[in-house]
Amino acid sequence: MRDKVKVAVAQISPVFMDKEATVDVTCKAIEEAGRKGAELIVFSETHIPGYPYWRGTNPISKWSDNQVEYMKNAISIPGPETEVLGDACRSSEIISVIGATELSDIKGSNTLYNSIVFIGKDGSLLGRHRKLMPTHGERTVWGTGGREDIIVFDTDIGTVGGLICYEHHMTLLKAAMSYMGEEIHCALWDGYWVMDRHPGKKRRFRVGDNHHLCDIEYASKEYAIETQNFVLSACQYIPDDMMPEDTQDFNIASGGSSIINPAGVYIVEPVFDKETILYAELDQDDRRHTKAYIDALGHYARWDVLRLDIRGEPNRPFTAPEIPYSKIREVAIRYGVDADKLEKMLRELE
Repeated sequence: MRDKVKVAVAQISPVFMDKEATVDVTCKAIEEAGRKGAELIVFSETHIPGYPYWRGTNPISKWSDNQVEYMKNAISIPGPETEVLGDACRSSEIISVIGATELSDIKGSNTLYNSIVFIGKDGSLLGRHRKLMPTHGERTVWGTGGREDIIVFDTDIGTVGGLICYEHHMTLLKAAMSYMGEEIHCALWDGYWVMDRHPGKKRRFRVGDNHHLCDIEYASKEYAIETQNFVLSACQYIPDDMMPEDTQDFNIASGGSSIINPAGVYIVEPVFDKETILYAELDQDDRRHTKAYIDALGHYARWDVLRLDIRGEPNRPFTAPEIPYSKIREVAIRYGVDADKLEKMLRELE
């Protein structure tokens, strides 16, 4: 990671259920952050086209109508929307990390995914992350991610990764991101809430509430110190009067975005109930000081005792032919080729 990096977190309201209008709003925020010298900007979970706060709507016929409208406003990755966003990133020379509801890229499928789009400074699509496990009622809206969604991206400012909402409570997933060398973590959330003893009793944060009663705070802070990452926490904000009608007591889009250093200390404290772009300069020395105490990838790791097994296959309808590695090694040795190097190259191509 570079010694000093200016970053931004966009707490900008989506135009709910309108992907074209939301992309336009997003491009304007990208351009503004670029003008102010930020090299990375992060948007909230499903910023395009807004989080499905109607996920628990009854009767089911109304839920179905909402789901169909949501499909119509999902984006493809890659697709025309990512091209427009890429143009904005290129002209502003900024990396963008954007939450979006994504339409499946499998021919004939209309399944949706809760995804993160990563776009580079040159406007290229770096990749995507699909939420591995939708939470609770979200399972009626989105499909599940796969092995290929455990990913980080090497950039000129550092190694960048991101997770969505309750993925920050998946212990092994957090470890995987750390072990892949992540340095700057983008945490995307659908709002901010307060809990009455447990997640089954949560409501939108209101001025005067205790913001420590939300697991976003301790999940983000623990992620930071546990992995020695900077955490850019982007929470969705939609004013009350702009919220969809069918929120069914799930109106939680109160903002609450923040920026946290690798020791779990706020650089920018949570901001509620307004549209804003948060800015901060990340100082690599904060990370060095924390790693001097606990380095998750070095002196504080015990891989001789505990190791992580990342497993699984890409979520695709067809299986690729299995490569007969044992036979290839025999032939390689016979002709004097470095068998280990050849096998490594072939596995990277899979």
